Amino acid sequence: MPHLLHIDSSIQGERSTSRRLTARAADAWQAAHPGGTVTYRDLGRESLPHLDEASGLARMVPAQHHTPAQRASWALTEQLVNEVKQADTVLLGLPLYNFAAPSSVKAWVDHLIAPGLSYHPETQAGLLDGREFIVLATRGGGYGAGTPRAGWDHAEPWLPHGLAMTGMQPRFITAELTLAQVNPAMAGLIPLAEESLAAAERAIDDLWVPAAAAA
Repeated sequence: MPHLLHIDSSIQGERSTSRRLTARAADAWQAAHPGGTVTYRDLGRESLPHLDEASGLARMVPAQHHTPAQRASWALTEQLVNEVKQADTVLLGLPLYNFAAPSSVKAWVDHLIAPGLSYHPETQAGLLDGREFIVLATRGGGYGAGTPRAGWDHAEPWLPHGLAMTGMQPRFITAELTLAQVNPAMAGLIPLAEESLAAAERAIDDLWVPAAAAA
Protein backbone atom coordinates (compact mmCIF):
# COMPACT_ATOMS: atom_id res chain seq x y z
CA MET A 1 0.00 0.00 0.00
CA PRO A 2 1.49 3.43 -0.95
CA HIS A 3 2.62 5.54 1.98
CA LEU A 4 3.31 9.28 2.24
CA LEU A 5 5.51 11.00 4.83
CA HIS A 6 4.26 14.61 5.07
CA ILE A 7 6.53 17.03 6.97
CA ASP A 8 5.90 20.70 7.75
CA SER A 9 8.43 23.02 9.35
CA SER A 10 6.96 26.52 9.18
CA ILE A 11 6.42 28.47 12.40
CA GLN A 12 3.82 30.70 10.69
CA GLY A 13 0.78 28.55 11.40
CA GLU A 14 -2.22 29.26 9.17
CA ARG A 15 -0.35 32.17 7.55
CA SER A 16 2.27 29.81 6.15
CA THR A 17 2.59 29.49 2.39
CA SER A 18 4.68 26.33 2.68
CA ARG A 19 1.97 24.68 4.80
CA ARG A 20 -0.68 25.53 2.22
CA LEU A 21 1.49 24.09 -0.54
CA THR A 22 2.29 20.87 1.31
CA ALA A 23 -1.41 20.45 2.14
CA ARG A 24 -2.25 20.87 -1.54
CA ALA A 25 0.41 18.33 -2.48
CA ALA A 26 -0.76 15.85 0.17
CA ASP A 27 -4.32 16.14 -1.14
CA ALA A 28 -3.09 15.55 -4.71
CA TRP A 29 -1.06 12.53 -3.59
CA GLN A 30 -4.04 10.99 -1.79
CA ALA A 31 -6.27 11.59 -4.81
CA ALA A 32 -3.74 9.73 -6.95
CA HIS A 33 -3.27 6.93 -4.41
CA PRO A 34 -6.70 5.84 -3.14
CA GLY A 35 -6.23 3.81 0.02
CA GLY A 36 -2.73 5.16 0.54
CA THR A 37 -1.64 5.98 4.09
CA VAL A 38 -0.01 9.09 5.53
CA THR A 39 2.38 9.82 8.38
CA TYR A 40 2.46 13.49 9.38
CA ARG A 41 5.29 15.19 11.28
CA ASP A 42 5.20 18.89 12.23
CA LEU A 43 8.68 20.18 12.95
CA GLY A 44 7.41 23.74 13.39
CA ARG A 45 5.14 22.79 16.29
CA GLU A 46 7.03 19.86 17.79
CA SER A 47 10.70 20.40 17.01
CA LEU A 48 13.29 17.66 17.30
CA PRO A 49 16.13 17.89 19.81
CA HIS A 50 19.33 19.11 18.27
CA LEU A 51 22.39 16.92 18.61
CA ASP A 52 24.43 18.01 21.60
CA GLU A 53 27.37 16.88 23.71
CA ALA A 54 25.22 14.51 25.74
CA SER A 55 23.57 12.72 22.84
CA GLY A 56 25.35 13.46 19.59
CA LEU A 57 28.02 10.78 19.90
CA ALA A 58 25.34 8.09 19.73
CA ARG A 59 26.18 7.93 16.02
CA MET A 60 29.86 7.24 16.70
CA VAL A 61 29.76 5.02 19.80
CA PRO A 62 28.78 1.31 19.71
CA ALA A 63 25.25 0.78 21.00
CA GLN A 64 26.44 -1.31 23.94
CA HIS A 65 28.39 1.71 25.19
CA HIS A 66 25.59 4.26 24.90
CA THR A 67 24.79 6.50 27.83
CA PRO A 68 21.08 6.93 28.63
CA ALA A 69 21.05 10.22 26.68
CA GLN A 70 22.74 8.60 23.70
CA ARG A 71 20.36 5.64 23.85
CA ALA A 72 17.35 7.97 23.74
CA SER A 73 18.81 10.00 20.88
CA TRP A 74 19.58 6.88 18.85
CA ALA A 75 16.06 5.57 19.42
CA LEU A 76 14.65 8.81 18.01
CA THR A 77 16.99 8.57 15.03
CA GLU A 78 15.77 5.02 14.38
CA GLN A 79 12.18 6.26 14.48
CA LEU A 80 12.87 9.10 12.04
CA VAL A 81 14.79 6.90 9.61
CA ASN A 82 12.05 4.29 9.74
CA GLU A 83 9.47 6.95 8.88
CA VAL A 84 11.42 7.65 5.70
CA LYS A 85 11.96 3.96 4.93
CA GLN A 86 8.25 3.25 5.19
CA ALA A 87 7.38 6.03 2.74
CA ASP A 88 7.13 5.80 -1.02
CA THR A 89 6.97 9.60 -1.13
CA VAL A 90 8.43 12.15 1.28
CA LEU A 91 6.92 15.63 1.19
CA LEU A 92 8.79 18.44 2.99
CA GLY A 93 7.77 22.08 3.45
CA LEU A 94 10.92 24.22 3.48
CA PRO A 95 10.51 27.93 4.26
CA LEU A 96 13.54 30.19 4.19
CA TYR A 97 14.49 31.71 7.56
CA ASN A 98 17.36 34.18 7.77
CA PHE A 99 18.54 32.95 4.37
CA ALA A 100 18.78 29.33 5.51
CA ALA A 101 16.67 26.29 6.35
CA PRO A 102 14.77 26.29 9.65
CA SER A 103 16.92 24.82 12.41
CA SER A 104 14.22 22.18 12.92
CA VAL A 105 14.91 20.87 9.41
CA LYS A 106 18.64 20.84 10.11
CA ALA A 107 17.95 18.76 13.24
CA TRP A 108 15.83 16.34 11.17
CA VAL A 109 18.64 15.96 8.64
CA ASP A 110 21.24 15.48 11.39
CA HIS A 111 19.19 12.65 12.87
CA LEU A 112 18.88 10.99 9.46
CA ILE A 113 22.66 10.75 9.01
CA ALA A 114 23.09 7.46 10.85
CA PRO A 115 25.54 4.67 9.99
CA GLY A 116 23.85 1.35 9.45
CA LEU A 117 20.42 2.98 9.22
CA SER A 118 20.60 5.53 6.40
CA TYR A 119 23.98 4.68 4.88
CA HIS A 120 26.29 1.68 4.85
CA PRO A 121 29.17 2.36 7.26
CA GLU A 122 31.75 0.58 5.09
CA THR A 123 30.71 1.27 1.51
CA GLN A 124 29.09 4.66 2.34
CA ALA A 125 26.20 3.68 0.05
CA GLY A 126 22.97 5.49 0.80
CA LEU A 127 20.15 3.31 2.12
CA LEU A 128 17.24 5.75 1.67
CA ASP A 129 17.27 6.09 -2.10
CA GLY A 130 14.53 4.77 -4.36
CA ARG A 131 11.74 6.99 -3.02
CA GLU A 132 10.21 10.20 -4.27
CA PHE A 133 11.29 13.28 -2.29
CA ILE A 134 9.33 16.45 -3.03
CA VAL A 135 10.37 19.72 -1.35
CA LEU A 136 7.96 22.66 -1.33
CA ALA A 137 10.29 25.61 -0.80
CA THR A 138 9.07 29.13 -0.04
CA ARG A 139 11.01 32.38 0.08
CA GLY A 140 9.81 35.75 1.27
CA GLY A 141 12.00 37.60 -1.22
CA GLY A 142 13.55 36.94 -4.60
CA TYR A 143 16.96 35.32 -4.85
CA GLY A 144 17.25 34.38 -8.51
CA ALA A 145 20.03 35.34 -10.91
CA GLY A 146 20.21 39.09 -11.44
CA THR A 147 18.41 40.01 -8.21
CA PRO A 148 20.18 42.08 -5.52
CA ARG A 149 20.32 39.06 -3.22
CA ALA A 150 21.08 36.36 -5.75
CA GLY A 151 22.76 33.45 -3.99
CA TRP A 152 21.50 34.40 -0.53
CA ASP A 153 19.17 31.39 -0.38
CA HIS A 154 21.29 28.82 1.47
CA ALA A 155 18.46 26.34 2.12
CA GLU A 156 17.83 24.92 -1.34
CA PRO A 157 21.52 24.41 -2.24
CA TRP A 158 22.26 22.88 1.18
CA LEU A 159 19.56 20.23 1.43
CA PRO A 160 20.79 17.91 -1.37
CA HIS A 161 24.28 18.03 0.16
CA GLY A 162 23.02 17.55 3.71
CA LEU A 163 21.17 14.37 2.73
CA ALA A 164 23.63 13.13 0.11
CA MET A 165 24.92 10.27 2.26
CA THR A 166 21.41 8.84 2.55
CA GLY A 167 20.82 8.62 -1.19
CA MET A 168 17.74 10.87 -1.01
CA GLN A 169 17.48 13.25 -3.96
CA PRO A 170 15.06 16.16 -3.51
CA ARG A 171 12.95 17.67 -6.27
CA PHE A 172 12.19 21.32 -5.52
CA ILE A 173 9.04 23.27 -6.27
CA THR A 174 9.56 26.86 -5.16
CA ALA A 175 7.32 29.87 -4.57
CA GLU A 176 9.08 33.15 -3.89
CA LEU A 177 8.25 36.75 -3.00
CA THR A 178 5.73 35.40 -0.49
CA LEU A 179 6.07 38.55 1.66
CA ALA A 180 4.93 40.87 -1.13
CA GLN A 181 1.33 40.83 0.10
CA VAL A 182 2.25 41.95 3.63
CA ASN A 183 5.34 44.12 3.11
CA PRO A 184 4.43 47.58 1.74
CA ALA A 185 7.94 47.99 0.34
CA MET A 186 7.31 44.95 -1.88
CA ALA A 187 3.87 46.00 -3.15
CA GLY A 188 5.16 46.43 -6.68
CA LEU A 189 6.22 42.78 -6.70
CA ILE A 190 2.75 41.37 -5.97
CA PRO A 191 2.11 40.37 -9.61
CA LEU A 192 5.39 38.45 -9.71
CA ALA A 193 4.59 36.83 -6.35
CA GLU A 194 1.18 35.72 -7.62
CA GLU A 195 2.79 34.33 -10.78
CA SER A 196 5.38 32.40 -8.76
CA LEU A 197 2.73 30.93 -6.44
CA ALA A 198 0.49 29.96 -9.36
CA ALA A 199 3.43 28.24 -11.08
CA ALA A 200 4.19 26.29 -7.91
CA GLU A 201 0.55 25.23 -7.58
CA ARG A 202 0.47 24.07 -11.20
CA ALA A 203 3.66 22.06 -10.65
CA ILE A 204 2.10 20.41 -7.60
CA ASP A 205 -1.08 19.58 -9.49
CA ASP A 206 1.01 17.91 -12.19
CA LEU A 207 2.99 15.71 -9.80
CA TRP A 208 0.62 12.73 -9.74
CA VAL A 209 -2.12 11.67 -12.12
CA PRO A 210 -5.13 10.29 -10.20
CA ALA A 211 -5.71 6.61 -10.85
CA ALA A 212 -9.20 7.32 -12.26
CA ALA A 213 -7.76 9.69 -14.85
CA ALA A 214 -5.06 7.22 -15.86
CA ALA A 215 -7.53 4.34 -16.31
